[in-house]
Amino acid sequence: MTIDLKTVKHISKLSRISLDEEKAKKLETDLNSIFKWIEQLNELKTENIEPLSSIVETKLRLRKDEIKSKNIREEILKNSPDENKDFFVVPKVVE
Repeated sequence: MTIDLKTVKHISKLSRISLDEEKAKKLETDLNSIFKWIEQLNELKTENIEPLSSIVETKLRLRKDEIKSKNIREEILKNSPDENKDFFVVPKVVE
């Protein structure tokens, strides 16, 4: 799969990202090298390979889920941008 300059500009328009000609060409080159690498990965024979979650073959130790800090509500709420006695208040993000 290859990406041309027209596709890069179309994607940038859809994502509302302004790109000048130089950045668009660099992005085209970068995206094509990424897709080339993905195609190389897809060629690997992985049918008989078991999934791996970690290279270390040890099990995680379980610990008790217990509360270690009590009554720190005021200490946490003092970091809130707005004052409120009950909640951590943050500025509105979505319009």
